[in-house]
Amino acid sequence: MKRREFITLLGGAAAWPLGARAQQSERVRRIGVLMYLPADDPEGQARLAALVEALKQLGWSDGRNLSIDTRWANADDIRRHAAELVALAPDVLVGGTGTATAAPLLQATRMIPIVFVTVADPVGAGFVASLAEPGGNATGFMIFEYGMSGKWLEVLKEIAPRVTRVAVLRDPAVASGIGQFGAIQAVAPSLGVELTAVDLRDAGEIERAVTAFARRQNGGLIVTASALAFVHGDLIISLANRHRLPTVYWHRRRVAGGGLISYGPDTIDPFRRAAGYVDRILKGARPADLPVQAPTKYELVVNMKTAKALGIEVPPTLLARADEVIE
Repeated sequence: MKRREFITLLGGAAAWPLGARAQQSERVRRIGVLMYLPADDPEGQARLAALVEALKQLGWSDGRNLSIDTRWANADDIRRHAAELVALAPDVLVGGTGTATAAPLLQATRMIPIVFVTVADPVGAGFVASLAEPGGNATGFMIFEYGMSGKWLEVLKEIAPRVTRVAVLRDPAVASGIGQFGAIQAVAPSLGVELTAVDLRDAGEIERAVTAFARRQNGGLIVTASALAFVHGDLIISLANRHRLPTVYWHRRRVAGGGLISYGPDTIDPFRRAAGYVDRILKGARPADLPVQAPTKYELVVNMKTAKALGIEVPPTLLARADEVIE
């Protein structure tokens, strides 16, 4: 063997273990994800998948240089799961279901960076000092701005012009429940609508309130954005259709499940965008310096089968604007 070939071969053999050792010693970063949804929930799985895929595109692969711990929680165990994730000492925490997950994570730690997703009012809830300058250990992505809540009432009047009474289903225990109702109140007089607040506390209360409201004519419903609206979504659809109440939902999932119409943000896209914030924090950015962002995509979805069952003729102008029509 020639001397030059021998040296090249020897150098390559020596370099390979060094490269392998460097790859093996790459620091594994850890993130914790908290979801206020069942583990088999399709929406929750789609959100997590979007986050993981976007992180992968940014160079973070679960099992290689990233470890992802996920907890699926309900109202009874969400604080325990938040504490469990904090105890793992992750580099970043992700609150994946709005206020319902952001609040317990912030109660559990004011040190570990938190990226929340789909929170309605992070300032009102006390999660951040301001949208532009969060100031603490949390930042993230809003579900929408309050002003768009009035759009729900406009859409309801457009698809069901005879509606003069509207029950607004909201969670009164969170700032966003009050804020959304306030935004709807602001446009109600100009549309000639009388509003009634229905609190989303438990299934029994929802059923009693909606049944009582339906006893008078010309009624309709608006289901505002909250974790409890997700939890009781199937019940609300059943009540609305049983009592023949035209209903606007904030999420397309409810229309796919038999609801009449929805107008709201794309709830998967913020998780792709959240991956960008996780990436920046893992590389040294502080949540305090990352502004809270509003949604960039909204969608209007109509279920024509439900409209027909309710005896509603959907205006062609509304159908023309729809992003999706379910037949």
